[in-house]
Amino acid sequence: MRLLKVVFGFLAGCAALAMATAPAVAQQWKPSKPVELVVGSSPGGSPDVMARLVQRIFQNGGLVPSSTVVNKPGAANTIGWAYLNQHAGDGHYIATFSPALIGNRIMGTTQLNYQDFTPLNILAREFVVLSVRAESPIASLKDLTARLKKDPQSVSFAFATARGNHNHVVMSMYLKSIGVDPKVAKAVVYSGGGEATTAFLGGHIDVYVASPRSMIPLQKDGRARILGVSSAQRQPGALADLATFKEQGVEAVFFTWRGFMGPKELKPAEIAFWDAVFDKLAQSEEWKKDTESQFWNADYLLSAETRKHLDRENEVMKGILTELGLAKQ
Repeated sequence: MRLLKVVFGFLAGCAALAMATAPAVAQQWKPSKPVELVVGSSPGGSPDVMARLVQRIFQNGGLVPSSTVVNKPGAANTIGWAYLNQHAGDGHYIATFSPALIGNRIMGTTQLNYQDFTPLNILAREFVVLSVRAESPIASLKDLTARLKKDPQSVSFAFATARGNHNHVVMSMYLKSIGVDPKVAKAVVYSGGGEATTAFLGGHIDVYVASPRSMIPLQKDGRARILGVSSAQRQPGALADLATFKEQGVEAVFFTWRGFMGPKELKPAEIAFWDAVFDKLAQSEEWKKDTESQFWNADYLLSAETRKHLDRENEVMKGILTELGLAKQ
């Protein structure tokens, strides 16, 4: 009888040990095949640039054994994001995302919602600028405003990659602030920043709504003129010379955030792996230099904080797009 008690006690102890160590074992997930960094836009824009910078750090730092960037442009990023969710529960697939994921749903251009994915992180903030070509007769924001008030259809705007994204929001904020209905403005939406920049420099559009990283080099080269930036106050460093819309009497303060999400149904071990990887990436000197060179502001959040952030942003975007008359009723 005593022997049975000893045996049962030993078995119970083994079971308890197994249960205690199971979570630790579960946390040891890591990629067993190349990771795909999915970008829902064409090469050349900020999402694509971020994915390629991240992929380079993955490789240089040995953070991920093997990875590749896969561009899936079209349908306001929806093609790329739908492709991501074809791999539900698979941590080998992650994708760039931004407020467009929320704006698309609010505007009714897609049924996909941020809750249909697994948010992983936010890595950076980015402001928006309005720019014209250097040879444009529009010399200032004041000139642009005067022309639009006289004839809202006399100026064409362009941005990438989707209606309802940060570029569209800032353009609409500017137009509403000067008394022009955003819905009547001439706007062309391109599938990627590279394509939009080519059209802009080719003279096919008048005003380009884009990121500072796209336009500051063109201004330095004498090929473009930045009319204003969507920050609340002047920014340090390379952005210091850019006048804000606000200081020019226009209420257009907004910024985008950029990061990565996984497909739906990721397991806790996969989320833990990506939390650890991106934590190392965000703390690296290489990434800090990249954010500075791209005129991004560091704004790092891990998976749990990112989910809360998206809940808040959903309400903010809903309010903004409704006020601008862009939300689907």
